[in-house]
Amino acid sequence: MKFLKGNSGAAIELFIKVVALMTVIPIFLILGYIIYKGVPAISWDFLTEVPKRGMRAGGIFPAIVGTICLTLGTIAVSVPFGVFTGVYLVEYAKDNLLTRIINLTIINLAGIPSIIYGLFGMALFVIYFKLGVSILSGSLTLGIMCLPVIITATREALLAVPNSLREASLALGATKWETISKVVIPAALPGISTGVILSISRAAGETAPILFTAAAFYLPFLPTSIFDQVMALPYHLYVISTQVPNMPQSNMHGTLFVLVFITVGFNLIGAYIRNKFEK
Repeated sequence: MKFLKGNSGAAIELFIKVVALMTVIPIFLILGYIIYKGVPAISWDFLTEVPKRGMRAGGIFPAIVGTICLTLGTIAVSVPFGVFTGVYLVEYAKDNLLTRIINLTIINLAGIPSIIYGLFGMALFVIYFKLGVSILSGSLTLGIMCLPVIITATREALLAVPNSLREASLALGATKWETISKVVIPAALPGISTGVILSISRAAGETAPILFTAAAFYLPFLPTSIFDQVMALPYHLYVISTQVPNMPQSNMHGTLFVLVFITVGFNLIGAYIRNKFEK
């Protein structure tokens, strides 16, 4: 029996390793292909010039700036509202039927296709509030799309904090808000940061929401306010891949590499902040 148990354990371990490799290898192959094809297309002119000749020449600088503006706007919209909503649901809201329905609804909202958020953002921000196709409309739409993930991550991270920490803080005379802000949230920050990183990385690479709310087809200049349209790398990549005939392959590969580089960059910054709080 011990021999059979030992063999079954080794077989399960081998199966887990094979599944892990089958998951990881395609990711590295995709990244390797992007780097192999994208790096030769990168040049200073490509990164700093505006597009020319119907995007067949020039660079992608307006799309880079637009992507960064939309991502920073999304962070400004989603992170405060998402974190404070999670704090309210865990620390202040009573555990009743309404709260459980709200939590279930938030989890379900995380699975809604991004194009639905795009149509909602167009109807609400672009048309109803008359903000127009702009950075502000796109940031608000992407921020709403990120909220379910951030709220869920915040809620789970706060629930993982032991109640003994809360009780000890209150026993020392701290108020409820002092306990939450100085004890509970710092202890939960690594988990909260993980949710923020995942949601913002998704937002940085989305095409459908900004297609209806923020992105322009061809805009060879930089925005001057949050009410301006912008070019964005995901939409720009879609356009040059499907709408522009005879587009040089190097432009597509270079744009794809820059988009991945920016997304990974935001991930690394978020991971650094998370590790710093963990220490």
